[in-house]
Amino acid sequence: MIKAVFIDYTGTIIQEKGEDIEKVIARIWKNSKMETPQQVIEFWWSRLKELEEKSYQENFRTEDEIVDCLLDMLCQEADLQDNLEELHQLCQRFWMYAPIFEDVKEFFEKCSLPIYVITNNGVSYVQECLRFHGLRAKAIVSGEMVRAYKPHRELFDKALEVSGCRAEEVIHIGDSIVSDVKGALGAGITPVLIDRKGTSTCTQCRVIHRLAEALDF
Repeated sequence: MIKAVFIDYTGTIIQEKGEDIEKVIARIWKNSKMETPQQVIEFWWSRLKELEEKSYQENFRTEDEIVDCLLDMLCQEADLQDNLEELHQLCQRFWMYAPIFEDVKEFFEKCSLPIYVITNNGVSYVQECLRFHGLRAKAIVSGEMVRAYKPHRELFDKALEVSGCRAEEVIHIGDSIVSDVKGALGAGITPVLIDRKGTSTCTQCRVIHRLAEALDF
């Protein structure tokens, strides 16, 4: 019997867009040697993933520290000339006030099981997002709690500890095959991939296109 739902944050609850992150991209493009906004986006997300992968235990960096590293890289590699503190603050606003996907509120309202948000972001940012959008979660489990990000097992094990559930008693919903599906499988948790665009060919787990499809669990 499923007793709780674990759910990813960025890309599953909040969209990877919005006024604040668009300002960051535009300012970096305008004030650096980056040739297009798309080049900025590709640089940002690829380096972000690299830094998260390296951020583990004694080498752990918070998402705020990772943002500082990214901005430093842009200064060194793309000659970024801008107010780095302001850019950092815009990133923080993105974590808190990015738009949520249109199916999120319905899922939170209709889900009869406790929902735990499993995230690489800091707890305070996710708390503000949930408050701002009128969403309620039983708890938020962050990578900072275990000094490890997805797909490392420590984060999923911590979520099981917080929820008081065994691995077979929860599902984990997320949008990333590497971070969410493989991470959950590594902890013995049943993963559910949310593929709103309908482009995934994942065969490792159940694939849904709207969060409401997971309610029958």
